[in-house]
Amino acid sequence: MQEKIYFDNAATTRVLPEVVDAMLPYFTEHFGNPSSIHSLGRKSRSVIEKARRLIAQQLNASTAEIFFTSGGTESNNTVLKGAVRDLGVTRLISSKLEHHCVLHTTQFLQQQGIEVAYVRNDSNGFFDLQQVEELLQETDQKTLVSLIHANNEIGTINDLHAIGSLCKKHGAYFHADTVQTVAHYQLDLENSPVDFISASAHKFHGPKGVGFLYVSADTQLQPFMHGGSQERNMRAGTENLAAIAGMAKAFEISYENLDRNKQHITSLKKYAINQLKEKFEGVGFNGDISDDSLYTVVNVAFPHTTASDMFMFNLDIRGICCSAGSACSSGADRGSHVIDALGKDDDTASIRFSFNGANTKEEIDRLMSVLEEIL
Repeated sequence: MQEKIYFDNAATTRVLPEVVDAMLPYFTEHFGNPSSIHSLGRKSRSVIEKARRLIAQQLNASTAEIFFTSGGTESNNTVLKGAVRDLGVTRLISSKLEHHCVLHTTQFLQQQGIEVAYVRNDSNGFFDLQQVEELLQETDQKTLVSLIHANNEIGTINDLHAIGSLCKKHGAYFHADTVQTVAHYQLDLENSPVDFISASAHKFHGPKGVGFLYVSADTQLQPFMHGGSQERNMRAGTENLAAIAGMAKAFEISYENLDRNKQHITSLKKYAINQLKEKFEGVGFNGDISDDSLYTVVNVAFPHTTASDMFMFNLDIRGICCSAGSACSSGADRGSHVIDALGKDDDTASIRFSFNGANTKEEIDRLMSVLEEIL
C-alpha cells in the first residue's frame, strides 16, 4: 500500500518524536501534582513555569501574561465571554470569516443582548479597515474587536498592527485569533497593539488538547472556570503537565527551525500553485496567494466540480489527505462559511492543501498525478 501523503496540517500536525520524548517522563517518573508542595509536586510546577518563561520570552511578553488552556477554542471563548462579563463590553466587532469557535461564541453573545457588527471583507478575505474605523467611531460603547490574524481555510493574513492601532486609537479592546500564526511567524507582543491572542499546540507539532492565551498586563479578566487556584486563579483544574511540557518543546523547535521551514514550505506552496495553473485549465484560488499570505495554506477552487466532499474522498482513497473547508466542519451538510463569505461561484470544489516542513516536492508531484486521474 502506498504511504499516505499528508496535506492537512492546518487541521492538525504530526507530533514530533522529540516532543513525545519530552512528554513521556511526566506520565511516569515526574507525575506529581503541580499544586503539591512535596518534591514531586515542585518538580512538576517547575516544568510548567519553565514552559511559561520559554513562550513568554519568545513572544516578548511577560510570564504573567501567559495562561495555559486546552487550546484555541477555550482561549477564544475565555476572551469573548470574559470581555462581556468582566470588562463591560457591550459591543463586538468581528467578521464572517472567523473560526467557528469565535463565530459561534459571537452569535451566542448576540443572543444574550450584546450588539454585534460584522466587518466587510473583499473576495480574497481582507477586512475593510476603513469600515473598522467607521464602526469604532460611531458609538462610545465599550467594544471588543475580534478578528482572525491568518485565516485557517484560505490563508489570507490581515494586518495585526493596523487593526490593533485603530482599536487603541478609539479605546477598544483587540483580540486576534493567532492559532495559525503562533510558531509560524515571529510575534512581538510587547510592541504589538493587541490585548489578547490565542494558540493551540497541535498546530505546530505539539499534542492536542493544550494551548495558551495571552492577556495583556493592562487588561484583567476573571476566571473562566472556578475551583482551585491554578494558573494564578485564572483557570481551575490540575494542569495537563505532560501536554504543557510537549507544547513547550514543540514551540521551542518551531522557532529554532522557523526560517528554514518557512523558506522550504513557501517553495512547496509556490511550486504547487504553478503546477496547478499549468496542468488544470480554469483552476482558481480562494484567498490571497501572494508572498504575504499564510505560507502553509493554499485553497484551490476546481471548476465544474461541485461535490467537495466526494472530491476529497477520491483524493483520500488515492493516498492524499487534505480538507474541504476547516476540519471542525467535516461531516456538516453546509459548505464552508468562509468560502461563502468570499462570494465565490458555487460551481467549484474548494479544497485546502496545507503543508509542513517534512513535505516534499515529490509529494506535490504525486498530488498532481492523482488530480490528473480524477479530474
